[in-house]
Amino acid sequence: MITALDHIAIAVPDLEKAIKRFMEDFGLPFEGTEDVESAKTSTAFFPLPPTSIELVHPLNGEGPIAKFLEKKPGGIHHLCFRSDDINADVARLKEKGYQFLSDAPSPGAHGCQVIFIHPKSCDGVLIEINQPAEDHH
Repeated sequence: MITALDHIAIAVPDLEKAIKRFMEDFGLPFEGTEDVESAKTSTAFFPLPPTSIELVHPLNGEGPIAKFLEKKPGGIHHLCFRSDDINADVARLKEKGYQFLSDAPSPGAHGCQVIFIHPKSCDGVLIEINQPAEDHH
């Protein structure tokens, strides 16, 4: 079951500059950065319980965020919903005809299990579903 809006991800061309903006200009609490090799992204998290803002930047200048930034100067990249049973949610949504970008959830930031729904299934919005490590079945 979907239990929360886990985070809103914003693609940024300059990660350090964006971190500074959210920390200094907006005064948000900064949780730190994490490189997610499998997704080819560098991430920075600003928790705003019960959700957070995630800045995403290409790791080593490659991957899906690099492609996104070739087309746009930056902007909202995806919404992520938190799940307490990701496999059940994926099965339920597949039955309803949603198309996913992968066959099964894979490891993401913070040790979560993550999967993405194809934007064409959601009016052009890329939706991620994640399950925090402590909830993983």
